[in-house]
Amino acid sequence: MTVLEAIRKGTEFLERKGIDSPRLQVELLLAHLLGIKRMDLYLNFERQLQPQQIDALRDMILRRAKHEPLQYILGSVNFCGLEIKVTPAVLIPRPETEILAELCVKYLKEISKKTLDLTEAASKVKSSDRSSYLKVIDYGTGSGCIAVYLAVNCHKAQILAVDASERALEVARENAARHGVQDRIEFIKADSILTLCEGPKVDLLVSNPPYIPTEQIPKLQPEIRDYEPRIAIDGGADGLQVLKHLAEHGGRVLKDHGVIMVEFGDGQEQKLMELFSACGWSDIQIVNDDGGQPRFLTAVWSRLQ
Repeated sequence: MTVLEAIRKGTEFLERKGIDSPRLQVELLLAHLLGIKRMDLYLNFERQLQPQQIDALRDMILRRAKHEPLQYILGSVNFCGLEIKVTPAVLIPRPETEILAELCVKYLKEISKKTLDLTEAASKVKSSDRSSYLKVIDYGTGSGCIAVYLAVNCHKAQILAVDASERALEVARENAARHGVQDRIEFIKADSILTLCEGPKVDLLVSNPPYIPTEQIPKLQPEIRDYEPRIAIDGGADGLQVLKHLAEHGGRVLKDHGVIMVEFGDGQEQKLMELFSACGWSDIQIVNDDGGQPRFLTAVWSRLQ
């Protein structure tokens, strides 16, 4: 069987199974299997596949036909230019969350300029001196995509990556090691922000929490409903369970004028603004995603109120 024949047969099969963009899915699976870029498949249409390659491709296509997410089959996803390992133990990072990570990096670089001129201080502060590091909590870290991205792009950031799932933390640790930032990320198993209140106060609290209302989960695409971890998507009756927890108690882990940045679901912005305001947060702002939909909330906490 040639590459082109495999693409055609796989595409027809996935199309019958109702999989979106079937040819793209097959091409991505085949490129991964052959260890080449997807576009290079077009230069190898007449290449003969080995029997073991045909068997492996068939197995992957059968998995995709059952609506198993492509990212779990491939074992990784690109997040802000970083290759991030994903397994069924973690939520698959979405493009929207890349915006949240970028907002965090922008904020950390801004406060770095205010608190320390890194270029002038480079000769004065030893690389091992972490007293000048910016401190971040990534609450509900999952794959660790946000924590790793922040560590890669903010060399003076020290991150506490928190998750209720030990299996998720194992994946996050692997991703930190893959990108060489494990020395600046500490991983903690916890299911409440209150667990962290006795630790050092941080400059930034970021979270992409579960925010889908429980009753909506059965209506989700099977790729999400049947494969992604329920703990990472189920936000309780109104979808705001974890966000309420952060609004009520998140300020307790922040320094004076520390900032929280969170992602939320469709139509939740008004309730969240009212909630954070009622809990004493100030400078509450809503940021849209690339589709123009309200998707992120940022707010400031004053410890002197």
